[in-house]
Amino acid sequence: MTEASIFQNKKAAYYTLGCKLNFAETSSVGKLLKQMGVETVRDGEKADICIINTCSVTEVADHKCRQAIHKMVKQHPGAFVVVTGCYAQLKPGVVSAIEGVDLVLGAEQKGDILKYLEERLPLLPQERKPADAAHESFTVAVKDIRTFAPSCSCGDRTRYFLKVQDGCDYYCTYCTIPFARGRSRNGSIASLVEQAEGVAREGGKEIVLTGVNIGDFGRTTKESFLDLIRALDQVEGIERYRISSIEPNLLTDEILQYCATSRAFMPHFHIPLQSGSDEVLRLMRRKYDTALFRSKVERIRELMPDAFIGVDVIVGTRGETEAYFEDACRFIESLDISQLHVFSYSERPGTKALEIDHQVSAEEKHRRSQILLELSDRKLNAFYHRYLGQERSVLLERSKNPLVMHGFTDNYIKVELHPEIPLDDNRIVKVRLLDLNQENGMVNAQLI
Repeated sequence: MTEASIFQNKKAAYYTLGCKLNFAETSSVGKLLKQMGVETVRDGEKADICIINTCSVTEVADHKCRQAIHKMVKQHPGAFVVVTGCYAQLKPGVVSAIEGVDLVLGAEQKGDILKYLEERLPLLPQERKPADAAHESFTVAVKDIRTFAPSCSCGDRTRYFLKVQDGCDYYCTYCTIPFARGRSRNGSIASLVEQAEGVAREGGKEIVLTGVNIGDFGRTTKESFLDLIRALDQVEGIERYRISSIEPNLLTDEILQYCATSRAFMPHFHIPLQSGSDEVLRLMRRKYDTALFRSKVERIRELMPDAFIGVDVIVGTRGETEAYFEDACRFIESLDISQLHVFSYSERPGTKALEIDHQVSAEEKHRRSQILLELSDRKLNAFYHRYLGQERSVLLERSKNPLVMHGFTDNYIKVELHPEIPLDDNRIVKVRLLDLNQENGMVNAQLI
């Protein structure tokens, strides 16, 4: 049976949970299947193939994955259902036992999804009925993850997401990522530059660099993240780069100095703090303390005063006493940052955190989350108000209504425009920031 006959007249549905890296990978799979002639389903259509890319960062994420699988099976009866991603890697037995799942792929096999589809699809009956979906699934999942699978795509977004690194060698006590995604590995600078050049040829203007621990770039190629951003900055046609997230201990002064004077790297950083308490950071086995984190924030402000600085924080980890949480709040309050991304701690099987005394109740985790979310709102409001009345450049993003356009400024202020005539997306325009719309959290802007 030829490839053409396998995929002929097939339609696919995609569902992604979790991080930007997952979305980039799903988008790349969709692009690959499209090249084989597989169309993406529209609303109300039934798919022949369902791809579910999962997350397992918390128990809530696991629950959402199971819900998503059941929903896809129900919405697309008789479809060939593929489940991959972190949950599939960590719990392949649980996933394969879900009725309707045909194929479970671990992290090492995610990049070879087309090969497995070509092998397994022909084994299904020509006219498969929904009742047949309960047959035994085929599982391919391994613990030793070594391969780097390239990924660069935008899906239905204007911005492109370029995967530069995968996996992590940091075994923080609360985290399962090293088990779900393997050891740190990366593509070569030459291959990543080639992908960025491809984005430019497609007309893309902004690329977000994604990965699990991108500051650790170069483990497998003996290169450095600094060398990577220098090379990417030379790619003609790409007008904006953003660094999705980078560990504070890997955010070197050389990287900051280069970004401050570069052609295309935006004044925008996302740095995981996880806790503002040195005692909790030690229990987490993080590789920095609050003094180092403060120094990074202050250095960014010194070099790029307008920079947007987003920060990840986890509340309610084992060992986080009330006193430690209060220390963390005071520290975070004192930082000149723009926004917090707040996560409640979730116990993960097999992690060292389970050996730590002092557990925080679900109610207390919620209370602490609300405190930090309110602090985040105050920080973001203050940051946005700082720029009202100013002129900034905005990359217009796709919108269903051409008379209501959205986009982000260079320093990541989300704006809404109401142009008098329709505007094309994927254009960088100059706007004046007018006022903050408290209902949608965006800044109203006027085209200049």
